[in-house]
Amino acid sequence: MSRVFRVLDAGLRAGRLNIALDQAMLELHQTGRLADSVRFIHFQPSALLGRHQSLSAEIDVDYCRQRGIEVGRRITGGGAIYLDPGQLGWALVFGRGALGGPSLDEMARAVCEAAAAGLSRFGIEVRFRPRNDLEVEGRKLGGTGGFFDGDTLLYQGTVLVELDTTSLLGALRVPRAKIVRHGLDSAAQRVVSLRELLGARTPTIGQVQQALLDGFCERLGIEFQPAEADSHAAVLQLGRELHARWIGTEEFVAEIDGPPRGAAVSVGTCAGAGGTITAYLRREGPEGRRIGQVLISGDFFVAPPRLVLDLESRLRGIEIESVGETIERFFLEHPASTLSVGAADFKRAIETALSATAHAPA
Repeated sequence: MSRVFRVLDAGLRAGRLNIALDQAMLELHQTGRLADSVRFIHFQPSALLGRHQSLSAEIDVDYCRQRGIEVGRRITGGGAIYLDPGQLGWALVFGRGALGGPSLDEMARAVCEAAAAGLSRFGIEVRFRPRNDLEVEGRKLGGTGGFFDGDTLLYQGTVLVELDTTSLLGALRVPRAKIVRHGLDSAAQRVVSLRELLGARTPTIGQVQQALLDGFCERLGIEFQPAEADSHAAVLQLGRELHARWIGTEEFVAEIDGPPRGAAVSVGTCAGAGGTITAYLRREGPEGRRIGQVLISGDFFVAPPRLVLDLESRLRGIEIESVGETIERFFLEHPASTLSVGAADFKRAIETALSATAHAPA
């Protein structure tokens, strides 16, 4: 039996407000005030960080300010992205049991393969590439990501219909290592748009929306109906409130920005299938045998998002010798939903930082 999802579309909005609307949908669904739903998302020019990324390391804030590109921080993990009206965003919000209740990895694969099937209707072969990309011949057509919060899953993605390469390359600081990893010479080679692939046959935004709905319907067994007017109003009202007090604030956007300050800092990185985890550590106490400050950043996915803040808090003040045991115990006590990362990856990043030579921050 098919499950019915409601379809919402709030029109063209600024990046931070769109993120706040995602959070609003999540909270309304958790309290039973919003049915299982899909929302189509349209962006004014925006550079959006992943939930755990360092602002200045990932985005050229001066470039964005000069060109009227809003900088925001997502509530999902993953890497920094540039979005504008030439791209389409989508977000599914539904209960854990709506599509069988699998793990986050399994659900990500199911949703992404459904999206890929829908987009392949335009005569191109779109594939899901773990952990979270939609690709055509090895080039990224869209990214995805999400997390469980209790029994509610928020899973979202983007599709590059048109691409402003100049703004993308100017707004984002794409690590050279990430480009090399894909065997490319530049970040521009890594991405591709429907316009580049299809030329005059490029579908409209509305046609792309319908293709995604068709893919979800075919592969996930979902039926779609328009959302009621009061659902739209509730999402918009709560989204504006969340934007004003949290997601739209400069404090939230700059919450993670560079290493701890005031003393020499050591850095360690763990890069793998689940993304890159970077740990910044400052030691304290006799002979530097305790962790004073710790900051963990990266493009990984972990839920609930505040788990990383809780891990940082647990590590502050502990003896260096107990770091590995503390991390393992923390993840046993705090079960997490992740995409291809785990306790061992965080442990490796932090232990690498402990073994590195400390340097004063620039």
